Amino acid sequence: MDPKGDRRPKAVQCWLPWLGALIGVAALAWVLRGFDLNRFRTVATSADLRFVLLVPVVVIIEQIVRGWKWRQLLWPLRSIGSVYLFGAVMAGYLLAIVVPFGFGTAARSWLVARRESLKFSTVLATVALDRLTDGIVFACLVPAAVLLVVFPDPGGIRTGLIWGGAGSLILFIALLAFLAIYRRQALDPAARLMRLVDRLPSRLAMPMRRLAASFAEGIVWPREIWRGGAIVVASVVMKLFAALQFAAAGLAFGIRLHPAEYLFLMVFLGFLVIIGHFARVAGGFIIGAIFALSLLGVPEEEAVAMSLIVQASNLLSVACVGAFALWLQGVALADVGMGTEGAADARGG
Repeated sequence: MDPKGDRRPKAVQCWLPWLGALIGVAALAWVLRGFDLNRFRTVATSADLRFVLLVPVVVIIEQIVRGWKWRQLLWPLRSIGSVYLFGAVMAGYLLAIVVPFGFGTAARSWLVARRESLKFSTVLATVALDRLTDGIVFACLVPAAVLLVVFPDPGGIRTGLIWGGAGSLILFIALLAFLAIYRRQALDPAARLMRLVDRLPSRLAMPMRRLAASFAEGIVWPREIWRGGAIVVASVVMKLFAALQFAAAGLAFGIRLHPAEYLFLMVFLGFLVIIGHFARVAGGFIIGAIFALSLLGVPEEEAVAMSLIVQASNLLSVACVGAFALWLQGVALADVGMGTEGAADARGG
C-alpha cells in the first residue's frame, strides 16, 4: 500500500478539530456581536438560584424517564430495574464525552449485557429501537414547534425545519422497516441474508451468523399494548422535559416565553446538535441556543446565561451520576473499552 495513502486520512483527521474550532469561534463571535459584558455580569449575579438548581433536576428526571422507557424495550428479553438502566444511560453519556463517535451507546449496552448475562449486540439493538422511536416522535413534533411560533426567519429557517422534519420522519420509518425485515432474515437460516453470509469463508461465516442472530433477537417490540404505548409516551415526555430545561433557566432571569417557543427551542437545537456532531463544530449547542433565543426576542446577555446554565447542568449531571453508576459496578474505563469489542458475542454465540 502507498504510504501516502496512510498519512492522508491522519492529516485530515488532525485538521478537522481545528477547522471545527475555527468555525465555532467565528459563529460565536457573530451571534455575540452585540454582547455587553458588563450587563452580562449584572444578569448573572441577579440569577434566582432556586431555578438554576431546578435545571439539573429536570435533566435527571428526563433521563430517569429514558431508563424507564428502556426497561419497556428490554422487557421481552429480561426484566431490569429502571433505576439501574438510568445509571447505565448516564454512564454511557459520560463515556461519550470522554470517547465520542458512538462509544457511549456501545458502553451502556455493554454495561447492561455484562450485568444481565445478555449478548452485547442484543442489547445494542434495543438502544437502536430507543433512538428510532425518539427520532419519530421528534419529527412529529416539528410541525407544531414551527407553525405555532412567530419569529424572524433569516435564511428560511422555518422551511428548513419543516423539510428536515419530513425527511427525518421518512428516514426513521424506513429504518424501522429495515430492522423488521432484517430480523426476519437473520432469524431464518434459509433466508437470502443468511445464504449470503454462508458464502463467506467458514472462519467468518459462523461468527457473522451468531452476530446477526444476536442483534436480531434484540429487535423485538413488547407484546403488551400498554408497554408499546408507554414507549411512545415516554419519548414525548422526554422531549417536554428537554424543553423545560430552558424554561427553568429562563425563570432564573425573569424570562418567560410561550410554551410553544420552548418546543421550538428543543426542535431547533435537536437538528443543530446533529449537524454540529457530524460537522465537528465546537460549541454548537451554545451557539445555536443563543441564536434561537435571540430569534425569540431574548436579549443576548440573558440568552448566554440561559445557555450556559443548561449546558453546565447537563454536563455536571452526567459527570456526577455517570461516575457514581460506574463506581457502583466497579467498572473502569479500560474495562468498558475491552468489553465493547464484542468479545461477549464471540463467547456466547
